[in-house]
Formats: sequence, C-alpha cells, structure tokens
Amino acid sequence: MQRMNAAAARRIALAAQGFGKRRPANPNRRAVLDVVARTRLLQLDSVSAVVRAHYAPIFSRIGPYDRALLERAAWSDSPRSRRGLVEYWAHEAALIPVADWPLLRWRMAEYRHGRWSGMRKVVERNPTLGKDILDVVTEVGAASAGEIERHLELDKPRPKGTWWNLSDTKMICEQLFAAGELSIARRAGFTRHYDLTERVVPADVREREIPETDAVRELIRRSSRALGIGTETDLRDYYRLNRRQSAPAIAELVDAGELLPVEVTGWDAPAYLHPEASTPRRVTGAALLCPFDPLIFFRPRTQRIFDFHYRIEIYTPEPKRVHGYYVFPFLLDGQLVGRVDLRAERGSGRLLVPGAFAEPGHATGETAHALRAALREMADWLELDEVVIGERGDLAPLL
Repeated sequence: MQRMNAAAARRIALAAQGFGKRRPANPNRRAVLDVVARTRLLQLDSVSAVVRAHYAPIFSRIGPYDRALLERAAWSDSPRSRRGLVEYWAHEAALIPVADWPLLRWRMAEYRHGRWSGMRKVVERNPTLGKDILDVVTEVGAASAGEIERHLELDKPRPKGTWWNLSDTKMICEQLFAAGELSIARRAGFTRHYDLTERVVPADVREREIPETDAVRELIRRSSRALGIGTETDLRDYYRLNRRQSAPAIAELVDAGELLPVEVTGWDAPAYLHPEASTPRRVTGAALLCPFDPLIFFRPRTQRIFDFHYRIEIYTPEPKRVHGYYVFPFLLDGQLVGRVDLRAERGSGRLLVPGAFAEPGHATGETAHALRAALREMADWLELDEVVIGERGDLAPLL
C-alpha cells in the first residue's frame, strides 16, 4: 500500500477540483463547462443570501465570469448551442453533464413513486394527477407547477373537497422529475419549468440503458477523478450512494488498477487514489468557497483534509450562531485559513461582511490582504459597489 502525508493528499484534492490553475483571461462557455468536467456536478440550493450555490464554485475556480454562460449551458438549447448540463438528483439536486444522465436511471427507477413517503401519499390520493400533468406539459410545453395548475383549473374545474391543490401539483411534478419522466427545461428566477424528458435530454443519451452495477462503478470512477483522493465514504457521498453499492464497486476498481489503495498519515480511514491524479508541489491562490462547493460539501472530508470543522448555521437560531448565517470558508495557498459571513444587499449595492474569522495562526496582515482582494473581486462580480466590513471576528479589524 502506498503511503503519503496529509499535506500531499490535500494538494491532490485541491488540484483534482481545479484549484491552483491559471485563470482564463476571458472566461467563455468552454471555461465554464471545463469546471463542471472536473467537479462533475454543481449542487443547487435555494438560498440566495449572496449568490445561488451553483454559480459560486465556478467563480471560485476561474474568477469573475458571465453567469449567463452557465444559465445557457443548463437551461437553453438550440441547434447552434446544445444544452450542456441537465438537472437531476446527484449530490442532492444538482447540475450534471447531459452525458451523465443515464448513469442515474437506476435512481429514477427507485424514485418512480417519489423520493420519500410523503410524496407517495400525494400520489395515492391523486391517482390521475400525474397523467393530467403530463397531458398539460405535452400540450403547452415547459411550464411551472403554478402554470400547470392553472391549465388544470381551466380543463378540469376543481370539484368540491380536496382533489388537488398547488402543493399537490408541485409534489407530483417533483415525483415525475425524480422518476425521469419530466426534466427541467429552464428556470425563471429559481422556479423550475418542467418539460417532457424527451424534449430536454437528447435521444441518444436518453435511450442508453446502463445496469445499476455498471452505472455505480462509473459514478465511483467519476467521484474518484473529481476528488483525486478519498476514503470510501468520500467516494460514496459524492453521488449519495450507499455502502451496499460503493463497496463492491471500489473493490472491482482496485482489482482493475483504476483505484490505488493509499494510507494517508493522520486520516482515520484507508484512502483511494485516482491513478491519474496530479500532486502539485504547491497550490497557490485565494478563493471564497460557497457552503455547497464540491470541495467542502461533505463536512467529514473537509475536517479530514483541512482540519477545518465546518457546519452551516442557517437553521441555527441567531443567538446560538458561532460565525454567522451564510459563511464562506476562505482558501488561501492550499489551506482554509478563515471563514467569512457574507450577505449581498442588492438594493443598496453593498456586499456586507458581518463577521470575518481567522483559523488559529492565520489572523495576520497577509490573510487580511488576500481576503480584502477576494471580497472586492466578489463584489465586482456581483455588481455591488461597496464592501462593508462588520465588527465580528478577529479578521474584521485587520480588514
């Protein structure tokens, strides 16, 4: 078994995720899709305190870019510019390359009655609503749940009692999406517009049938390449697999030489190295990391790699929050050196920084100088005029 120290493993993980590379001078569609080619997914989340979660990882890796490039890649399709990304349940709701859609068909089969029992109850009490929704979408094209309900109201007036309501319509749309019958054609704001999958996913991709064991093995390959190095739980969590699936897939890839067992000093579990992963001597540069960035969204891995205990505090009552509502870890030259509570106040054109906290040993002028530049760059990217530093945290006075 190969052995390495924790610092080397950390550099491998950062390089695999695209950190430390030279930024493109003028990021274009290809630069945006190249990021997703490395990370394999961008998690979606409804919190808009700063910027929606799927935009931020690209900014963290290539700097300021036109967010419309990502929007067009995910939610528009034309003969001149084909759709590059599609939504599905990967690591939670996520954008994934269109070509990866068939790798999750086994999950669509599992979700054919919905992702959770509450959704199944809605299906049971509305046995024909799914067909009604599909009929509406077939006729009118991509539509939101609210638009679909309005069409249902016109076509089939609501009888007395509880037949269906907006929440039921939305739930069944989500059930059909989870089952692969509907896909997301576009978004308006953050509202999903559902369409028949055959109109969203190309036929050659949609018709690929991949047995579950083969698909899981390929997903482990993808997570291994995206992570560079990781434990079994790291590899499993990337696509929210279970151990029953991941353990045999990892064993097969080890036997085939596609994963290399590694012992990392200080890690609490055996690791697996992708054979093509690079180990740079240094990883330089600064980046603010969204809470849902693929580098850090699996918190046990974040702790293991960076010795950085991180928990999102959105659902923690405000008096009990330690660092703030929506906190971005700050990456500097290959280490997580601080955390910054951020808020984009679009009406006043301000990026608010209520708190800025250094990790032990990093409350320095160097950290503050790099963070100040990173905050200014983020504000410019978000078209905010002013960065306003609050009083909380030991980095605040240095900023």
